Amino acid sequence: MENEFTFALGPLVIGTSIITTWGIMLAVAAIAWISTRRLDMLRPGTMQTTAEGIVATIDEAITAVAPEHGQQIMPFIASLWLFLIIANLLGLIPGLHSPTRDLSVTSALAVVVFFSVHWFGIKTQGLKNYLHHYLSPSPILLPFHIISELTRTLALAVRLFGNMLSLEIAAMLVLLVAGFLAPIPVLMLHIIEALVQAYIFGMLALIYVAGAIKSQQFNSQE
Repeated sequence: MENEFTFALGPLVIGTSIITTWGIMLAVAAIAWISTRRLDMLRPGTMQTTAEGIVATIDEAITAVAPEHGQQIMPFIASLWLFLIIANLLGLIPGLHSPTRDLSVTSALAVVVFFSVHWFGIKTQGLKNYLHHYLSPSPILLPFHIISELTRTLALAVRLFGNMLSLEIAAMLVLLVAGFLAPIPVLMLHIIEALVQAYIFGMLALIYVAGAIKSQQFNSQE
């Protein structure tokens, strides 16, 4: 789906999805700063309590998948989850659309996950052990490993894009047919599906990163 034209900086066209994405990133950074600038161990406020609950929930999910590297992976996965939740729910605001219904945005997110998997693998086990993973158990499987990396990255981008675009189209069609007779069911469907898609994307990213780290650990122990 193409971006609606906003303005151009030379050959670079800045569309609404890019502006919305930047806005979400600034909002997440601002919320994180506001919720942590006055921490109180004895009498935590409502915002601090909420932030601690969110962080604890994400940390528990990450630790269940990668218990030995939870703290290392936490900043990336937590930021990804928070961004996706806000981005997916943004379509509920009248006049706005979820940037994740744009294939260019979901592709960029998938590429970030792709490079993060390799970065965490190299950082944890070193370049030699990491490259050895692609030659195990036989060098013949190297092309299949590469194809697998590329296809799962493509699947990440297309899955999120397709689900969010179809969700907004379905909600629009229901409202056009039923008018405002069924706003609550449509709203609940949008919220649930948006949260589910954010969870799936973030969990797959977590599994890919943890899988790269653990596979390299196994190879280094051989």
